[in-house]
Amino acid sequence: MDFTSTLPEQRVEVKSNQSWASVCEADFDRQDAEVVCRELGCEAPAALQVGLYGEGEGQTWDKEFQCKGKESLLLDCDTSDRKHNTCLPGNAVGLTCSEPDDVRLVRGGSRCAGGVERYDQGEWRTVGAEDWDQEDVAAVVCRQLGCGSTVSVLPGNTTRGFGVHCDGPETVLRECRRRYDLYPGLTAICSNLLVQPDISLTDSMGGVSGGHKGPEVFRGYSFTITCSTQPQYPGGSFFLTFTCSNRTQTQPAVNHSAAFLFPAADDSHQGNYSCVYDNYVFSHNFSSERELLSLTVTGN
Repeated sequence: MDFTSTLPEQRVEVKSNQSWASVCEADFDRQDAEVVCRELGCEAPAALQVGLYGEGEGQTWDKEFQCKGKESLLLDCDTSDRKHNTCLPGNAVGLTCSEPDDVRLVRGGSRCAGGVERYDQGEWRTVGAEDWDQEDVAAVVCRQLGCGSTVSVLPGNTTRGFGVHCDGPETVLRECRRRYDLYPGLTAICSNLLVQPDISLTDSMGGVSGGHKGPEVFRGYSFTITCSTQPQYPGGSFFLTFTCSNRTQTQPAVNHSAAFLFPAADDSHQGNYSCVYDNYVFSHNFSSERELLSLTVTGN
């Protein structure tokens, strides 16, 4: 049993008796996909759907895979006779595996800031670039890590690293050209520096309950909305915004959180709230917003 290739995006086929066979979508599930991606040296499945990469030209595999998801090879999985006698045309399964991140940013307090390193020849190594090329390299790294755009590029540590040259539009660093001289390392600061804050609702009077559309608070009872974030950087401020008006409250972050107290709930408090965390780091202002908390005010 084998695969058509080791690329992270493929139609799933297996080899048996010297011929290739497509796998029917009805005989393949998420756990099977996890094993396939693992065997190909890729990360978890990103997409699994019918006809994703075209229809197979040969026969259809006549077994149903029953992987538990932890196997190292598809060959290790149990199989059984197919529950479906036929596989309709266009129902060959296609699979996209996530590519492993071979790039990281270190010592910056965030996965989206720090010195650029690449996994190369079995170890993490410093990436270097000439001064005029560092912004393009940083742009590719931020893009590959899903960290947005480049905010700034700072001198890296004194360690020199293997050089790369990027033109800018590349999606991953390995698409850039490798240089065999050593160049100064660089530190990339990406726009998605701050993690998304959390928002929660509490009360001390028993006036908050769960509703079909979110939390509900009884009219006249006090409640508190708390904004918090992971301990990345000291300081910063939280803004509590209320979408039903232009009202915004601001408090400094103390121990990475801030509590906004409402002494008595009334109809004007009903609506959607959002936490925004702002901080000034690396000589730039950064902001991260939490999805809305919908609050309903009811009679007591």
